[in-house]
Amino acid sequence: MRKTIMLVAVALMTFGATVLTASPASAHGYVSSPPSRQAFCAQGKVPNCGDIIYEPQSVEGPKGQRSCHGGVARFAQLSDESKPWPATSVGASVTFNWVLTARHATSTWEYYIGNTRIALFNDNGRQPGATVSHNVSLAGYSGRQKVLAIWNIADTAMAFYSCVDLQIGGGNPNPTPTPTPTVTPTRTPTPTPTSTAPSGTWRAGTAYAVGAQVTYAGASYRCLQAHTSATGWEPPNVPALWQRL
Repeated sequence: MRKTIMLVAVALMTFGATVLTASPASAHGYVSSPPSRQAFCAQGKVPNCGDIIYEPQSVEGPKGQRSCHGGVARFAQLSDESKPWPATSVGASVTFNWVLTARHATSTWEYYIGNTRIALFNDNGRQPGATVSHNVSLAGYSGRQKVLAIWNIADTAMAFYSCVDLQIGGGNPNPTPTPTPTVTPTRTPTPTPTSTAPSGTWRAGTAYAVGAQVTYAGASYRCLQAHTSATGWEPPNVPALWQRL
């Protein structure tokens, strides 16, 4: 009986060791922003991604690959150009941010558009932090482009691969609002007048003739151009229409 218990315990220990040995294979790194293809898959924003949705950090293949899946057959969906990969709008440069779940000693980081390497960062074998950022110039490129980002490991023959789809020249997704310019009408606006008044308190929706005088916010104004007033065209706001007296 004791011998049987001993054999079961040894078997369980062996199984546990196998599981622990296998699990670190899923811990490495990928480009998190702008979102790479594996990041979008992990977020559920692209359908039918296969295994990559569970381990976006595991696209590890031999160095020298030029494919989004790094030559790893079970991640081949990443190189499927028929999928609806979202493209992030960027300007003339972009900062790529990597999330590293295992901080391997690093030789270089490379970025490609097509067969052209557009950036190279040399870490000279150093161990990176848990996150790594690189600012890359996109000068000379516009429109939709696919960037292949590569993390070359220093002490193995392997590298990690991430493809990022960009819309270059797409502009700032949160632009600063442009100040509203002073309105200078060159023709009679379209609103239908509700009344005609040569003078009195300024009102919206009223037809004013040249020379009409009104008061607004305690000040007096003379009409310079015939027009029908509208909200937003209060006398202080449109000096082309009203002259303060």
